[in-house]
Amino acid sequence: MKPSRPLEDPLDDLIHLLKLERLEDNLFRGESRDIGSRQVFGGQVLGQALSAANQTVDDRCVHSLHAYFLRRGDMQAPIVYEVDRQRDGGSFSNRRVVAIQHGRPIFNMAASFQKAETGLEHQSTMPEVPDPESLTTGHFEGPEGSGMPEKIRRLLVDHRPFEFRWVQPTDYQHPVAQEPRRQLWFRADGQLPDDEHLHRAMLAYASDFGLLPTALLPHGKSVFSDNLIMASLDHAMWFHRPFRIDEWLLYSYDSPNAVDARGLSRGQIFRRDGTLVCSLAQEGLMRFID
Repeated sequence: MKPSRPLEDPLDDLIHLLKLERLEDNLFRGESRDIGSRQVFGGQVLGQALSAANQTVDDRCVHSLHAYFLRRGDMQAPIVYEVDRQRDGGSFSNRRVVAIQHGRPIFNMAASFQKAETGLEHQSTMPEVPDPESLTTGHFEGPEGSGMPEKIRRLLVDHRPFEFRWVQPTDYQHPVAQEPRRQLWFRADGQLPDDEHLHRAMLAYASDFGLLPTALLPHGKSVFSDNLIMASLDHAMWFHRPFRIDEWLLYSYDSPNAVDARGLSRGQIFRRDGTLVCSLAQEGLMRFID
């Protein structure tokens, strides 16, 4: 299976990537895209793994997932997703997904699905931030792609399936030490069908943008600092309430800790009306080499 050419519209192309090809009842195959990162984008593998699990579950939605990144993904080769239907109970279903390339696992994930039900409720308060309409569209400070290597320029500048509006713009070329907190408004760049599984798979994809780099902020470093190796080690998500990813969502990041060449970052995602829809955590490698 040779990688296909990306569709002209980035959002249509992402929907295509998340659909997957069904090989057998519990076996799926997906393509990859080179978005400018050093390996297959972690959010792509997350979104595709969740999409594979979704196709084996009826009448319930994912409420949590816990994933580990084991090896770098090859962007020139397909990824096979093997789903283990571990349990189907009266209210909950559990799935384990292994992503395989070249005969070896590169990623595994456990996901839990639940039928909707009522119960006690409380939530955190959304940070007070400017409305997205008052902010500039973009990924960074400074002229579009000025002085950047081509691969970095493509990662930060080229059209994406999502629109991003940073509350605190980031200067990747001239980072300065700052508090490890920031916020981002984002939404899909186009209207999507009313498919809650698709919206949650797309959120899994988008959740990898900007999360781990938050742990670099207090050190005055960026993902493009010299001699820095960064890689996601694990990723956890808890889906709380329904949302539409084609409407504005606020992603609030913070990093409580870095030690032993690992950084921990957390996130909360809110609807525009202040409703908390998702919580996240990710630990990643942040290693400087001589």
